[in-house]
Order: sequence, then C-alpha cells, then structure tokens
Amino acid sequence: MKSSSSEAVMPSSLSSRASASSADSSRQVAQTAHKPRRNDMAWKWLFRAGVSILVLWVLVPIALLMLNSVSTPEQITGWPKTLTPALSFETLDFFWHYQGVISALGNSLLAAVFTMVIAIVLGAPAGYALARFVFPGMNAYRMIIILSRAFPMPLLALPLAVIFIQVGIDDSILGLAMVHATLALPFAVLITSSLFMGIPVELEEAAWLMGCNRWQAFRRVVLPLAAPGITASAVFAFVISWNEVFASAILTVENRTLTAFLVQSLSESPAEIKYAGGLILVVPALLFLFAIRKYLFSMWGISNR
Repeated sequence: MKSSSSEAVMPSSLSSRASASSADSSRQVAQTAHKPRRNDMAWKWLFRAGVSILVLWVLVPIALLMLNSVSTPEQITGWPKTLTPALSFETLDFFWHYQGVISALGNSLLAAVFTMVIAIVLGAPAGYALARFVFPGMNAYRMIIILSRAFPMPLLALPLAVIFIQVGIDDSILGLAMVHATLALPFAVLITSSLFMGIPVELEEAAWLMGCNRWQAFRRVVLPLAAPGITASAVFAFVISWNEVFASAILTVENRTLTAFLVQSLSESPAEIKYAGGLILVVPALLFLFAIRKYLFSMWGISNR
C-alpha cells in the first residue's frame, strides 16, 4: 500500500514541477517579448521627436515671416511679440508699391521658367542616354557631371559676365536663365538617369516590336512613366533659379530678379520690406510644389493624397 501511495505521489510532484518549469519558461518568453516591443516604442518616440524638431525648424521661420508680413510696422519693431497680431496688410501694400518690386518679381518668374525648360529639355535626353546606352567613358562622364557643381558661383559669374557682354546678352533674363540652368542641369541629368534606369527596357522593346521607332517608344511608353520624376526635376530647377542671388546680382543691372533686388536694397529698405519680400519669395515656391504634389507623391509611392 505504501509503495502504491508513493507511486501516486511521484507523478503528481513531477507534474507540478513540469507546470512550474513551463510557467517559468512562459514568463521568460513574455519578458523577452516585451523587451523588443519596448525598444520599438522607444525608437518610434525618438523618430517622432526628431521629425517634430525638423518640422518646427522649417515651419517656425515661415510662420514668423508670415506673421510679420501681416503686422503693422509698430508690431514688427515692438516687444513683446504676440502670436495673434492685428491683421494688417499695410506691410504688403507698402511692399507692392515699392518702386521696382513688380518688375523684379516678373523677372524672377521668367528666369525660373526659362531655367526649368532649359534644364528639362537638355537634362532628360542626357539622363535617358546614360540609362540606356553603354559607351566608353560613361563613368567618367557621370563624375564630370557631379564635379561641375564643385565650381563656386563667384568663380563662374565674373567670366560669364565678360562673355555675355561680348555676345550681347548681358543684363538679360535669357542670359541669367542660362547660368541658372548650369546649376540645375547636373541634378536634372542625374535624377532623370536614375529614373529611366528604373523603367524596364522590355517595355520599349515591346513597343519596337509593335512598329514604334525609338522616339515613338520614348514618347508613348517611357515618358508617361517618367513624368513624376521629370516633374520633380523641373521643380528642383525652378526652386534653384528662384532662390539664386549671387549670379543675379552680378549679371543683371536693370533686369534684376527679386532676390538681387532685395539684396541691393537691403541696407536702405525698412524691416517691413524685408519681411514682405521674404514672404513673396517663399509663397510662389510653396504654391508650385502644392500644384504638382500628386506627381511628387506618385514618384515617392504615396497615393490618395
């Protein structure tokens, strides 16, 4: 009887030990499972904090610029500042009636549009050639494109000013746009080249089999697929020309762009002119980006925006 009772106790003790060990192992698994989740949450909060700081870094100056642009001169120079100033268009009205502002703004728009057209018309075919053709010195050609941005604008502007005077295109929007295009063209070539590399060449070959020549295949097949990236290159060229100031100040005298005009009158213009001019420089670029946002989102793989 004792042996049978002891045999009955032993399985129960073994089962209790097994259950205890399984409980310990489940606790260990749960603890190890919680650690990665905590690490993931920490990284998520760190990422959100970093993004928030970057957003504030970009938006706070724009917000202050807008607030000062719709404030009175007394509110601009007064202290303490308020986040809800009395809405006044006195500053913007003074800016629009300031002599030379309207013509400078028109020159900036023309120069930016010309730069955008030149950069895309020359950059897209060059990017297509880099993506589709193999030729001797291709890597060296890519390096030369990158190195062309290594030359500072002061080094280029003065010789170009002499050449433009000799040719007869000095102090002209077209000459300035050509200089701005030299700044935007390397980026346009490299961006479109990487874009065309991502489009399968089999699509073009299928178009060739259906009777299209190379130009027709490029226009009907490749170009619609590459439109978002080409649009992004155009936006980049527009913004480069819109924000460029040194070449505009050196190569123009009467036909100054808005950036060169503001730099020229910076020391003698009042504070409201500076704030309103800064707002006018920022707003067109933002509106241009907003107008083509669907193409940019399409390039980045974002839909339904």
